[in-house]
Amino acid sequence: MSRGSAFAGAGVAVMADPQGLPEILVVESHRTLADLVSPAVWRQSFHISFARSKLEALMALRERRIAVVMLDLPGEETADMVQRLRLLVPQARVLAVFRDAQQAAQVQSDQVQALLHPIDAARLLAAARGQELGQGGGLQLGKAPVEAVGADAQLHGLIGQSAAMAGLHKRIEAAAQSNATVFLTGESGTGKDLTAMAIHAASLRAKGPFVALDCGALAPEQMESQVFGHLKGAFAGAIAEKPGAAQAADGGTLFLDEICEMALAVQTKFLRFLETSVVVPVGATKPRRVNLRIICATHHDPLEAVRRGVLREDLYYRLFVVPIHLPALRDRGADVIEIAQAALRRFGREEGHTFSGLDPEVMQIFARYSWPGNVRQLLNVMRSIAVLHRGGVVTRAMLPEALQDAPADRDLPLPVLRVQDLTDRPLAEVERLVIEAALDRHGGSVQQAARMLDLAPSTLYRKIGAWRREV
Repeated sequence: MSRGSAFAGAGVAVMADPQGLPEILVVESHRTLADLVSPAVWRQSFHISFARSKLEALMALRERRIAVVMLDLPGEETADMVQRLRLLVPQARVLAVFRDAQQAAQVQSDQVQALLHPIDAARLLAAARGQELGQGGGLQLGKAPVEAVGADAQLHGLIGQSAAMAGLHKRIEAAAQSNATVFLTGESGTGKDLTAMAIHAASLRAKGPFVALDCGALAPEQMESQVFGHLKGAFAGAIAEKPGAAQAADGGTLFLDEICEMALAVQTKFLRFLETSVVVPVGATKPRRVNLRIICATHHDPLEAVRRGVLREDLYYRLFVVPIHLPALRDRGADVIEIAQAALRRFGREEGHTFSGLDPEVMQIFARYSWPGNVRQLLNVMRSIAVLHRGGVVTRAMLPEALQDAPADRDLPLPVLRVQDLTDRPLAEVERLVIEAALDRHGGSVQQAARMLDLAPSTLYRKIGAWRREV
């Protein structure tokens, strides 16, 4: 039986499995991509094979022709493998996943599509099908179609019937219609990166690149080069010219995660960039104008970061144009059950296990637990269950031990203020008691207490500062 098949989007004859499906070779040293390509929807479009090393991949490529090669290897190995593939299998399309925007921009070509972490299954599937080709066959860095972001966002916490999520959806929709800078705040694990992708995907810049840069993952000496790029010979180790994240995001969106971790020296240059839209790479004298939209995020209180001197005040006011706060999972009511059930269905399918739902006792545990790691923690719990158990109803015994034994934090007694206890006190003292109770309820978070009391955070900071001076 002939195994030749034309792969849609590639325009060449490729080898396929006996069902006539084009073959994808996934090359990675861990399971990030394997977890994304395992659902049945992939198997309807492709025959999927895996390689855990470059040597194993090269052997597979010699034995058969591959339609698409997906790469996610440590450090420089992905870029090295891209160069080999260009020579060995010029007919194949290559999807290369990077964590470094400069490396991604360097390998981008008609044959190679560079994608930046975080990557989701829907976006990866669209790329594999050739649906992210730009005009003239050029591939665009990190493009995230609206459908792809929406599909992934549903699982990762951007769904839910709670009032908090309804408000978030409205703010995302409003922000997407503007080019104004968006400042995302919220605890770790609440989905700030996916919210940024959703805003980009719903905006007029959706066809442009979405470039994410984690400021907290970069050493101070690397940060300027990562953001603005550098010329060859600009410093020791600069063996080639590399564009920075700002240049890579030209025409699209630049997402700066953990903006409060950006080095102060880079903040000064970044402020100048925001005012002029001009990039000056390290070692260059000639400026380069770019057109992009900025979305930034932090899990810190940005005003407190300003007070501590780690975030420039003028940069804060320049960035804090459209603030969007992501609610903690513990403040989203029944959303936790909806997210858990959706995650269980997806992870169960990926592992080949069929689950029928959550036991009522498990629902109660989930609803009462405080989820300090937010949606990220919940997804990890559900994946663990899907991997370790073969299906059925999820019971308490199937939960991780830490969750089984965890106290029901949300049932801890909170300060109670009764009217009869307050009527004989001065109004200023009553105000202080209410504010302190709100701070206790929200673990000392000024921003959360301010939202509950419908006050500006700056007002609470001013009052707290005055009380401290009285001591």
